[in-house]
Amino acid sequence: MRKTAGLFLILCLLARLAPALEREPAEVFAGRRARLMKSLPNGVTVLFGYTAAEGESLRNPFRQQSDFYYLTGWNEPGAILMLIPPPSERNSPAYSEVSQMPREILFLPARDSVEERWTGVKSGPYDEGVREKAGFQVVLGTEIFEKELASAVTGFGRIYTLKPRPHAADREPVPSRYQTLEKITPLAEIGDAAQAIAALRMVKSPGEIALIQKATDATVAAHLAAWRRARPGLYEYQVAATMLSILFDRGCERTAYSPIVGAGINSTILHYPENSARMDSGQVLLMDVGGEYSMYATDITRTIPVGGKFSPRQRELYDVVLGAQKAVLAAIKPGMTLGRSGGNSLHQIAFQYINTHGKDREGNPLGKYFIHGIGHHVGLEVHDPSTPGAELAPGMVITVEPGVYIPEEKIGIRIEDIVLVTDTGAKVLSAALPREAEEIERLMR
Repeated sequence: MRKTAGLFLILCLLARLAPALEREPAEVFAGRRARLMKSLPNGVTVLFGYTAAEGESLRNPFRQQSDFYYLTGWNEPGAILMLIPPPSERNSPAYSEVSQMPREILFLPARDSVEERWTGVKSGPYDEGVREKAGFQVVLGTEIFEKELASAVTGFGRIYTLKPRPHAADREPVPSRYQTLEKITPLAEIGDAAQAIAALRMVKSPGEIALIQKATDATVAAHLAAWRRARPGLYEYQVAATMLSILFDRGCERTAYSPIVGAGINSTILHYPENSARMDSGQVLLMDVGGEYSMYATDITRTIPVGGKFSPRQRELYDVVLGAQKAVLAAIKPGMTLGRSGGNSLHQIAFQYINTHGKDREGNPLGKYFIHGIGHHVGLEVHDPSTPGAELAPGMVITVEPGVYIPEEKIGIRIEDIVLVTDTGAKVLSAALPREAEEIERLMR
């Protein structure tokens, strides 16, 4: 077993000892459910939470599916959410004065005393106080879900759920139980709720921003600790271990993604997975590491000189990337986009700056070495969902991460910060972590 794999196993198991999740008030989740029903008024919405098998592994404690958590705040396995808006037509077969009130039901699986010996006590649908704990007026057992759904869909003929989507490393799989809907209600049309939920998730509540800030503060501390430890002769996984220790010590329950710690040629590999090479003097060290605090992610990258001082060429390239980031940060405001084209594209601002400042060894512009987007949304997932072509709006949280990667020079530089879009511009949530080359060198001394 690789040293990094053993380290991850130990540290992730220790994460089970982290304090309980901080959760926003029940009324915040209820407000989200109400807004979703308004955007999907002509059907019953059904979301399945992860089962234990889907949401956990030997290396990680259970983590709820993000959309489900966003609407419920519930982080135990096997739950189901049903949202029933009032029928829109008074002549609907389902019409009555009572039926004009929207219904929100959380279904929970029955308690299993044998299983709880292995996994700990869970909440059952008929436990005393479970409605107050869940923040739902109606909590029922999953054994009657099919009967309740068949009744609820009457008068609508449509069910909204999460449909499967192409899977990638940064994209959550959809719970497999969605397939049961067609069997339960074979005549109902099945629609996709993903984009409606994504539209809600893009703008963060004050509570969400506070949790992202806590994840960010822990991650800033982890990066600073790495700077103090990094030196020639150490291995990349030793720096990663230092960062993970700080994240867990500061209350993060896991990393938001697999840490990327790459020196020399490895700094040019965008999602370098190994973290296994020895670091040598004269190299740069790229660290893309973010923690997850109470389900909310952050995403920060810094590039530092292994020996404590940038070479003239490294400093030249670093200043180009930093200049591009500053140009983007100055341009952020509502109405801009993360897209790669258009007059309001932040990506174009970064690309044009990089392409007009500095050259490669053959004297060519550096634009071709900026090979990824300028940023992405961050929230319950490090790559939080967004609607296609969406313009930025106050309350959105994004990354700004220009970079250049030149394999032939064995230099990769990325500077990534997490940013809150405000009414008039941007607030850098990770501003406590220095970006100026001189300050990085001073702190490393």
